[in-house]
Formats: sequence, structure tokens, C-alpha cells
Amino acid sequence: MKLTCSSNTEKPTVQQRPGGVMACCFSAMASPCEILFVSTDKGLVQQLGVCAAAEVRRIEQRYSRYQSDSILSQMNARAGASIEVDDETARLLDYAALAHNLSDGLFDISSGLLRRVWRFDGSDRIADQAQIDALLPHIGWHRLHWHKPFLSMPAGMELDLGGIAKEYAADRVLHLLQAQTDVPLLVNLGGDLCCRGTPVSGFWQVGVERPSQLNSPQLILDLASGGLATSGDTRRYLQVGSQRYSHILNPKTGWPVRGGPRSVTVAAPFCVQAGMLATMALLQGDAAELFLQDAGVQYWCLYDPLDGPKTTSV
Repeated sequence: MKLTCSSNTEKPTVQQRPGGVMACCFSAMASPCEILFVSTDKGLVQQLGVCAAAEVRRIEQRYSRYQSDSILSQMNARAGASIEVDDETARLLDYAALAHNLSDGLFDISSGLLRRVWRFDGSDRIADQAQIDALLPHIGWHRLHWHKPFLSMPAGMELDLGGIAKEYAADRVLHLLQAQTDVPLLVNLGGDLCCRGTPVSGFWQVGVERPSQLNSPQLILDLASGGLATSGDTRRYLQVGSQRYSHILNPKTGWPVRGGPRSVTVAAPFCVQAGMLATMALLQGDAAELFLQDAGVQYWCLYDPLDGPKTTSV
């Protein structure tokens, strides 16, 4: 087999796992990442892991808001002017437009501006209403003009692909590795998953955390194919007395969405679809499950911790 991937960054580490599975581990997109392979060929797994890590870091370099030289940062810096974007960026913007339309404007990649006044670090610091009000006139997909391949948005607006990029990267890695090998594998980018084929047991087992207890599974899902993503307030939240504020923000009000599940997990053919639907469901508040039922996807909503992990198949 001829592998053409290369990377100048630190190589992933390879670990042996039970059941004839090897894991290739690395960090990217501020998340622990691992690719699981049903293989005992450490050399092959290492090479494929280098391919995977290089692709994830490529996407991070292009679309991270934290890197001043990323394509996304360059686009934001040119707010007020017309910008011609490349094909990959155009596809992501088309997807963002679709998500905005399907969610009645609640899934909005221009709402990242609100991170300036909200810090979901587990503290009790609530954003000031005056600060929120100052940002709202610069938020709203309807304010920009997107006619592929040209984008223009008013000065003061910014785009944030954080709600799409990691899931997109997971799907891209799976596609890349499928062209390199036929061994069963699972891509896990900080909990955003997709897989092709299964281990000897017949399933990839995936734990979904209890909303109030990190690293303790409330659900164990048996995944056989497709994508899986979870969104919720387990790790990013504010706590004021008995009131917990999720990091999922309504772009129309600038405030965290109230009501609904503590976390939503969705299975879909692709990870980017699963992630979009999980976030869109939380944006519905109390109507989250009704939204997911209408979407016709398999999902799991967690509200309050239950006794013992429960196992189900996807």
C-alpha cells in the first residue's frame, strides 16, 4: 500500500486496545482525538494516523478563530468588503446557510461574537444585558450576502465555524482513510464520531456522559455505522445557585437557551449532520424532542442522571 500523507507536526501515538483494536491518538481542535483501527499492524496504523492528524490540523488551520492567519480570521478581518472564497469554504458556507434555514434562524454562524461577553467556565458570571445588546445588531445570517463564491458582510460582523468544523473534520478523515485502507475504523474527535465497519464484537461501544458527572457514562451506545455527535452543558456552562446556563446561545436574544434536555446525542449518516441536529435540537428548548422526532433521526436526550449506564444499539 502506498501512503502519501505527511506531517511536520508531532506524530500521533499508537496504543494497543482490547479486541484486536489499535488506537492512534493526538490532540487537535482543543480536543483529544483518536482513530481506532481493527488491525495489529502498528506500522500501518501509525502511517494512517499521521494522515488523519494532518487532515484534522489542516482544517483547524483553515477555520480556527484562534489563529490569526486562518482563512476564517482573514474573512472576518475583511468584513465590509466582498471576498471570493475557495470551493471548500464555499461548501461550508452553503451548509451553514442550510442549517440557518432549517432552524428558523437559530443555528447561526455569526453568533460567535457573543463569546466576547459569555464565558462558560463553570463560574457564576452572567453577561451584562447592555453588552449583549451592543452585539446583537452585528449578529444574523440575514445581514450578510452570500452568492457563491462571493461573500460580503457588514463591518463588525464575524463568522465562527466552531459548530461545524470538528464534525466536518471527522467526516473528512473517515473519507480520507477509506481511500487508504479497508480495515474497520472509528474516528473520534473530542466525542464527535463516525465509523466504517466494526470490530469482532460487532459494535463500537460509545459512552455518553451523565450531564452532572464527567467521565461517567449514563448511556452506552453500540455504534455500527455512520456518525454520532453529542451537544449539551456537561462541560461548558455557568452555575448561578440552582440555575445552570448552557453554552448554547439563542442568536436572536443573546442569552442561553432555557428548558429542554441537558444533553442531546444524535445518530446520522454523517457526523456533520449529527452535530448540526444535536445543536439545533438544544436550540429548540422544551421542543427539542419534537424537533428530533420531526427530523426522523435516532436520538437520545438526557435530563437528570439515572442509575447505572444503559446500553442501546445505533
